[in-house]
Amino acid sequence: MRLTGVIPPVCTPLTPDHQVDTASLTRLVDHLLAGGVDALFVLGSSSEVAYLTDTQRRVVLDTVVGHAGGQVPVLAGVIDMTTPRVLEHARVAREAGVSGLVATAPFYTRTHPDEIRTHFRTIAALGGLPVYAYDLPVSVHTKLSAGLVLELAAEGALAGVKDSSGDDGGLREVILGRAAPFSVLTGSEVTVDSALWMGADGVVPGLGNVDPHGYAELYRCASRGDWEAARAEQERLARLFEIVRVGGSRMGGSSSGLGAFKAALHLRGVIDCPVTALPQTPLNDDETGRIGKLLAAAGLL
Repeated sequence: MRLTGVIPPVCTPLTPDHQVDTASLTRLVDHLLAGGVDALFVLGSSSEVAYLTDTQRRVVLDTVVGHAGGQVPVLAGVIDMTTPRVLEHARVAREAGVSGLVATAPFYTRTHPDEIRTHFRTIAALGGLPVYAYDLPVSVHTKLSAGLVLELAAEGALAGVKDSSGDDGGLREVILGRAAPFSVLTGSEVTVDSALWMGADGVVPGLGNVDPHGYAELYRCASRGDWEAARAEQERLARLFEIVRVGGSRMGGSSSGLGAFKAALHLRGVIDCPVTALPQTPLNDDETGRIGKLLAAAGLL
């Protein structure tokens, strides 16, 4: 069946010594489920997957799958540079009991579209679970073309796509060309209403960690055709999304965005510690205070 609704990419809370904080992670899962999400996506960009060791990845998988207990599907990112490495992550994720795999195009290596096609076909053939493509050119430096996505979907190699490319025209091309039950999910926190209006099936919002209720409400409004209410909720969430810019130019975009999500979760009492993985730059007290003001303005404190 087509995957739909709100599917947050679950943050990975860490202890001050940079180990996975499983107690905070289970509270975060409860927070998301109480917020009305439809599935969980672990080990994606907002999970800091690029920073986690293989051992830490397994801890996250076991903790989330075990605590969710089948209430909602759990998708696992199997993101790595090349196909053999992705297949090893897929094996571990499958053993942990996830419902699907999320993979990017290969990266670091310089690849050709034929090699990307082979990459996804191989994961689909050997991974043992439905595969969702993660279109993330800002990080992997390859844009998945609509033609390639639709070709792989038509032959059954892909069950869906998470589009974080920022290419609205390409997103619409996939929506228009897809056949059921292929899932089209937007990764943009701030244009969800327009993506759903175009025919997208759902959203994978990093900000959904902070305000899952808001994204669930936005999706409900869109589902019943109340586009004015959906727009109003989207605009509230867009203002809240300003938290990711609080870090400014003194740190990288990942440090600012992921640090903001974790600071907000800490301020909301969901996780114990807002630390991000090394070598990311931490937010300072002034920046955390500004995030608190934005949370309060959004009605979350």
